This record gives sequence, structure tokens and C-alpha cells, in this order.
Amino acid sequence: MTFVISRIQNFMKLESSAGILLILAALAALLASNSFLLDHYKGLLQTPVSVQVGGLEIAKPLILWINDGLMAIFFFLIGLEIKREVLQGELSSLDKAALPIVAAIGGMAVPALVYLGINMNSPESLRGWAIPAATDIAFALGILMLLGSRVPVSLKIFLLAIAIIDDLGAILIIAMFYTSNLSLLALGLAALGVVALIGLNRSGVKVTTPYLLIGLFVWVCVLKSGVHATLAGVLTALLIPIQGRTAEEQSPLHKLEHDLHPWVAFGILPIFAFANAGVSLSGIGFEDLLAPLPLGIALGLFFGKQLGVFGATVLAVRTGIAKRPEGTSWAQLYGVACLTGVGFTMSLFIGTLAFESDVLLDQVRIGVLSGSVLSAVTGAAVLWFACRAGEYPRMASVASS
Repeated sequence: MTFVISRIQNFMKLESSAGILLILAALAALLASNSFLLDHYKGLLQTPVSVQVGGLEIAKPLILWINDGLMAIFFFLIGLEIKREVLQGELSSLDKAALPIVAAIGGMAVPALVYLGINMNSPESLRGWAIPAATDIAFALGILMLLGSRVPVSLKIFLLAIAIIDDLGAILIIAMFYTSNLSLLALGLAALGVVALIGLNRSGVKVTTPYLLIGLFVWVCVLKSGVHATLAGVLTALLIPIQGRTAEEQSPLHKLEHDLHPWVAFGILPIFAFANAGVSLSGIGFEDLLAPLPLGIALGLFFGKQLGVFGATVLAVRTGIAKRPEGTSWAQLYGVACLTGVGFTMSLFIGTLAFESDVLLDQVRIGVLSGSVLSAVTGAAVLWFACRAGEYPRMASVASS
């Protein structure tokens, strides 16, 4: 147990630093989009990049290499985390997983309903319903870590578990709702790659190189198939062995997860944030914030997330489905529910899948940034007071009523 807590604490420290770097990357994108650097910023993101091997050529602007390529590595890491948590971690038994599962489901459903309610009369915006359903694990955990040791470890684990389940939900949503015209040939080749990965796993191969090479093949096939290429990262990750050759040897999954964390946290995510958070604020007035698309995203993240997560948590505890995390107060759980409204990376990513229009994408960025900032400030304030003063009387009455 001590080893598990130590691993989680090291992970939290990493995500705290990564959250700060994400903020700086987003600010840099906003600065570039609202200064004399705007043309250079757009030009950089549209730089054509091509890779060709024989008759196979992949030619895309730099922004798509970031969103389709680098983010596939990010989703590969998420896949590793999901597999570890399900088989060995906080999601490995029903009594551990019940509360974060219920909370995450509420935290995905209610924001989507809020968004759909606001955009019901805007057919062009309905495709973005999943944007406010996402949580940015780096930002949320980073804010929680800024509060220091007064935050119970069980509260950090609860937020981490919600975020991981939330990521799994986002993966399923992308697979089911954000695909374009399908190429059966490319899908068939990707399926052959997955079968090869299964064969490696069942044969007891513990060397990571063949998994990664076949995973690259699967990524190319999925990229050409019409299904979003990031899903190849998840499929590959789920077939990486979680056991080493001996009890003392670090497994391929744990080694890859450990090695990838700094690259993803300090490289890939900040690059994605810089490439996707830039929006020109010139000419934007209050009425633009009240347009259905950005308003639905902002209110979905800010109100929908906290209502969904906290409401589902209270319901699960009061009905006996799950127990409240040890050493936590209702006020602290409400603060965590607010933090889940920090959507940023995942929300921006889903936004790029939902819309192609630059006008709509700018509205997505406005909604994500405003909703995430409101959620971050509110969650941090609630947790700061809750960790200092203990449980709010009004929140305490929820548990006893």
C-alpha cells in the first residue's frame, strides 16, 4: 500500500508541474493570437509536413500532426493508465471503483445535457455536445496539489480516478460519434495489426519494441480509415503486458508509463495547448460570450460538471452504493466536483473533432477557456476554505439528512 501511495504522490507532483506549464503554453498562444505575432503563429501551425515511404504518403499541416500524431501518444499513455488502474489500481474492485464511476458518469451526462439545452435551437452547434463532458487531469490535479499537504490523499485519488474514467468515456465518445467516412480496407489492416498485438501478448513477449512498431502500423491504418487516429494509441496500450518476466522485473506497461509521463506532461500537452488555445479577442464583446456554442460549453463545464459529479456522489453515498472517501468532507468533495469542470486539453481536442470552421473553433476556445477558468477559481477557493476550516455546516447537513 505504501508503494502504491508513493507512486500516486510522485504522479501528483508531476501533474502539478505540468498544469503550470499548460497554463503558460495557453497564455503564450493567447499572446501570439492577439499581437503582431498572429500571422507567424498561424503560419507556423499551417506549415506543411509530409512523410513518404514508397507509395505511402502522409501529408498534413503541422497542426494536424500535433492533433493526430502527438495526441495519439497522449492517448497511448491514457490507455496504459486505464489498464493499470483497472487491473491493479483504484478501479480494480467494485468497492473502490463504484464512487468514481458514478461520479464520472454524472459528470459526463449533466454537462452534455446543459449544452444540448442551450444549443437546441442551433443545429450547427449540436455536434459539440461532448465538449463540456471532458476533464483535464493535468490542470485539475495541478490545482489540487497547489493546496499542499492539507488535502487528504484519498481526495487526490478520488479526483484521479474520476479523471481516468472520464478519459475512458471520452475515448468511447470519440470512437462512436466523431468518425468520418470509413475505409474498410484501412480498418481491416488495422484489425490485422491488433490481432498481431494480441498474438504478441498471448505469446508472452515482454520486449516493447515489437509492440510499438506494430502500434505505429495500426496508427497509420486508423489514420487512413476515417476513425480518429488517437484511438490507435489506446488499442496498442491495452495490449502492452502488465506483468514482467519475473516478479522483481518492472513490467513493460509500468516502464512505458514511467518513461512517457515526462514527455507527455512537459512536451506533448503544452505543445497541444499552444497549438489549440490561440484565439483572437479582437472585436469580441459580451454578446459573443452569450452565443449558444460558447455559452453551452462554459455553463456545461462550470455548472454541469459540479452538479453532475457532486450530485452523483451524494446520491451514491446516501443510497449505500458507495462510501465517502476516508478523511474527506462534503465541502472538499464539492470543491473536487468544481475542479472537474477544468476541461481545457480534452475539451479543446473534442472541439477540433466536432467542428472544422475557424469561426466555430474560436467560439469553442472561448467557451472552454471561460468555463475552465471559472471552474478552476471556484474549485480552488472552495477547497482552500474547506481544507482550512473543515466541513461547511450546510454541506454537513447533506450527509446527515
